Amino acid sequence: MAADFLDSNVLVYAFTADRRAAVAQTLLQTRPVISVQVLNEFTNVARRKLGMDWPEVAEAISELRVLCPTILALDLATHDEALRIAERYGYSIFDALIVASALQAGSDTLWSEDMRDGIVIDGRLRISNPFRKES
Repeated sequence: MAADFLDSNVLVYAFTADRRAAVAQTLLQTRPVISVQVLNEFTNVARRKLGMDWPEVAEAISELRVLCPTILALDLATHDEALRIAERYGYSIFDALIVASALQAGSDTLWSEDMRDGIVIDGRLRISNPFRKES
């Protein structure tokens, strides 16, 4: 059984005092899969919204690499799949890159607050909002 996949917003909450942090931290303990795109988005939000300096971002990324031992790279095949997903499902290219990576990982669930909760991509990947009960 493939590990669940996490979107960047879940990672961000894990590093905050937000009420959703506990849920995010619990998901991280399951050793989920992420992608380089997720790390890129996390870095952007950590700098811009969380106010982390570069050493703090590096420390957070180091922790994430331990908690998420499988981190998928972005390549042309992932990009091509993301273009298809963006066109078919109406996602931005950035979200579609994450969906494409989750499909590539063979994950059954992509945990995301920002994507359409409950949608099933290609009949095999369900996107679920882990904070649905929190909202």
